[in-house]
Amino acid sequence: MLRKLLALAGLFALAGAPAALAETTQAPLRDVSWSFNGLGMYDQEQLQRGLKVYTEVCSQCHSLNLVAFHDLGDPGGPLYDPKYAANPNDNPRVKAFATSWSRQVPDIDADTGDPIHRPATTADVPTPPFPNEAAARASNGGALPPDMSLLAAAREGGPAYIYSLITSYAPTPASIKSPPPGKYYNPIFPGDLSSMASDPDHVPVGGFIGMPPPLGDKDCKVTFDDGTPCTKDQEAKDIAAFLNWASDPHMEQRKQLGFSVLIYLSVFTLLLYASYRQIWRNVAH
Repeated sequence: MLRKLLALAGLFALAGAPAALAETTQAPLRDVSWSFNGLGMYDQEQLQRGLKVYTEVCSQCHSLNLVAFHDLGDPGGPLYDPKYAANPNDNPRVKAFATSWSRQVPDIDADTGDPIHRPATTADVPTPPFPNEAAARASNGGALPPDMSLLAAAREGGPAYIYSLITSYAPTPASIKSPPPGKYYNPIFPGDLSSMASDPDHVPVGGFIGMPPPLGDKDCKVTFDDGTPCTKDQEAKDIAAFLNWASDPHMEQRKQLGFSVLIYLSVFTLLLYASYRQIWRNVAH
């Protein structure tokens, strides 16, 4: 019985060997500086540019289901106005952006119960591009475009990963003889190309992604309202910064609170030390 168990364990080990040898690889992320690194805060103009890139480019395939329109007017958000800090729903820029959203919101008529479509309000989230997962896959060759609300938090590298991925599309390496149809090579997208490479000693890093290059190499997709020159690199940085805000919209408040707590603790420590010296000044120790 023991010999049989050992033999069976050996078979399982051999069966798992190819999987153990498989290695997911990707190229190093591109180096980029962000205004919100360290103790920094979001650049509101950059967030506004990123919001425009999302609206005019990314929203054609990707939803933003966890970000309501009024969130855009919160402190630190792209449409924040100090006059309406107490209630972003009153912010006219937020109202205008919500009502101008290209896709109306599906709803139910309260009187008849019939399905209707209405303009978005500040309480709504941006209407997604597809009504359901099946429709999304059917329009994207079987691939499911992920929701972008938490994309920066869900990917290792965060905004640097998004920026690097968007700007790193490349022609399929010559060593890949049978690239998957409808897919695009990207050295930043994690993958294992060992089974596709003609030379096992020279396997390209990266993988194939179902999303075509979203930004053109020459023609810009948007025109920035603040006059910033539009380039693919600028668009990629701005959408990456915006998606980082979407995944962490309260970063600025958290940093400000943490800084205040550090000041409080520093002052409290000094007072505590002064009290200690005063109370025990006549006691030998």
